[in-house]
Amino acid sequence: MTQPNPKPKPIEKFESLAERRIREAQAEGHFDRLPGFGKPIPDIDGPDDENWWIKSKLRQEGLVVLPPILQARRDIERTLEAVQSMHSEHQVRRALQSLNERIRAAHFSPTGGPADGVRPVDVQVEIARWRASRGDSGPLKITPP
Repeated sequence: MTQPNPKPKPIEKFESLAERRIREAQAEGHFDRLPGFGKPIPDIDGPDDENWWIKSKLRQEGLVVLPPILQARRDIERTLEAVQSMHSEHQVRRALQSLNERIRAAHFSPTGGPADGVRPVDVQVEIARWRASRGDSGPLKITPP
């Protein structure tokens, strides 16, 4: 009667190779130069969130992912603020018309969102405000685009 050959376990071979490489890397100090080495892990005690990595990456890159209608709401605020520093009525008119196009596009976007209060701006009213902020109290002049 012959004895069966004991088969080596492939998992043990793989684990020993992996463990050996980790040990060698530790001995050479490769893990000592990793970013954040010796520092606490940020938000380790925070609530569990399966999208933590994505949110962290977006924050690091300064990216904001909003539904188009909410982005339009933010765009209104930023554009109206930027208009105050513009030097010509033509610049203001172009900026407001471009804003209105983005708002309309957001309304027709397939991505939903709360559209309450997000309406195109009245270009003439905003130009009148821009003129008033500059101290120009003369009649409203409409210049062609």
